Amino acid sequence: MANLKTANSLNSIERRKIFTYRFLRFIFLFKDYLLLILLACFFLFPMVFMFVSSIKNSETQIIGDMSSLLGFVPYGDLGIKNYIDVFDQMNFGRFMYNSVFITVCTVAGGLVINSMFAFALARLKFKGRQLLVGLIISLIIIPVESVVIPLLLMVNRFGWIDSYHVQIIPFVAEPFFIFLFYQFFIGLPKDLDEAAIVDGAGVFRIYSMIIVPLSRPVFASVAILQSIIRWGQFLWPLMVTRLETYRPLPVAIQQFFSQDPKMWGDIFSFASMMTIPLLVIFLLFQKWFVRSVASSGIKG
Repeated sequence: MANLKTANSLNSIERRKIFTYRFLRFIFLFKDYLLLILLACFFLFPMVFMFVSSIKNSETQIIGDMSSLLGFVPYGDLGIKNYIDVFDQMNFGRFMYNSVFITVCTVAGGLVINSMFAFALARLKFKGRQLLVGLIISLIIIPVESVVIPLLLMVNRFGWIDSYHVQIIPFVAEPFFIFLFYQFFIGLPKDLDEAAIVDGAGVFRIYSMIIVPLSRPVFASVAILQSIIRWGQFLWPLMVTRLETYRPLPVAIQQFFSQDPKMWGDIFSFASMMTIPLLVIFLLFQKWFVRSVASSGIKG
């Protein structure tokens, strides 16, 4: 009888421990998810406000809603009038083509050049390799704005002003992306290279047949990050383009800010059409991007 009471008492204690553990686990999970939801809302609110305002046809309504939560509510006179106005006032298709062409060429070239450079630093042995790695790291801290003037004088001497390649070639090689590739490549087993060399593979075949297939996460991350940077670049295109023929979207949107009064509906619709391609790119490569963040140590 005593043993039975002892067993029941132990079972009761175990049940309380399990309940306490589950309750505390629920509290911690609830706190974490609540924080993530608040952060998501913080970053999503500007986009929601932009998209909602872009479909409001009344400028008076848009301006009135800017100072209240009604800016996030789609109500009143809704439609695509602002989007139609954008196409009527400018050659939006040309600006979109320019941005897409410049971004795709820069990202495609950057993936090849930066990854091959990082492959040489991470997998090959040669004199001065550590010096080059240190130089790449030191170049990361130099902002682009500090070199745009000498770079502008250089491309002007080459006769590159008002062209596509002046917006592509100077930004193909990026120290930050070389370092990201380098960090990922040094984490891959060296045994793969040695086995390939035994089978008669050369350096380029090791890079293309072994390293690249195993590095899809970091390729996706670099593609997303470089696309975001190039897509939103404003200062350099403004300095090196004179004609609308070669100007990208960030420069083209300035036309609306030079109007008086400013048509905020047109501005929001233009910004919405600028944002959609980046959202599509991120959603397509989201899985590899998250995997690369976890494996290569990219931190905000």
